[in-house]
Amino acid sequence: MKVKSSSRLAIFDTFKTKEVELTGEANRQRAIITILANSTNPAERTRTGISKKIAKRYGISWKNIYSGIFKDLDVVLLPMKIAEEDGRLPLKRGPKALQEKGIPFYHLTKKGIMIALSISEVKDREELLKTFFSQAESSEKGFEKILSNLLKTSPNFTHSIFQRYVKAFCDNKFRELLPFDLSKLRYVSDDSLIIQKEILEAFMKLSKQDKYDALRFLNEITSDVDDHR
Repeated sequence: MKVKSSSRLAIFDTFKTKEVELTGEANRQRAIITILANSTNPAERTRTGISKKIAKRYGISWKNIYSGIFKDLDVVLLPMKIAEEDGRLPLKRGPKALQEKGIPFYHLTKKGIMIALSISEVKDREELLKTFFSQAESSEKGFEKILSNLLKTSPNFTHSIFQRYVKAFCDNKFRELLPFDLSKLRYVSDDSLIIQKEILEAFMKLSKQDKYDALRFLNEITSDVDDHR
């Protein structure tokens, strides 16, 4: 049963007529979160810096998307505590009051890091996961070891777990993203997780030769997929 939420996080939103294509709002929010997750340069994490970095990627004028970036930050990401101000850069030009206050730049909160782990474009997930668990509550620590190990050995599977968790939140399947609790996924219908669990349980029961044969079979049907990634 869905719960009501004021969440406007749209990183998984798609067009009604093109369900595999993300909306402009979804792409903007994903791009902002990716930049805040990947960039250490404060100048790239201001509203203008974010706009310029995204505009360069798409070959457009940053001024054309600045208002959208401003809205996503001020209406969605900051109020939802996904991002927060990380400091201010001094200005040499412009109104005196603005020079004195400086220009704010941003970073991801703990919640923002959780969301970043669900976005495929985000890099250095191992470091992000370490940062997340360095801020974790005691109830969240129980997932640290297994997820850290899985991220090293099965990065795509681990990413899919975070993706499903955050998407369930975006779809209002549960009210709060934090504290992080994977048991919330029990109430989300997802055949792929059931299939993965079934394969893992069956694989553990196979003999050494049968395991080799099973892996060879899976390599045959996934090699083309891997080649095109």
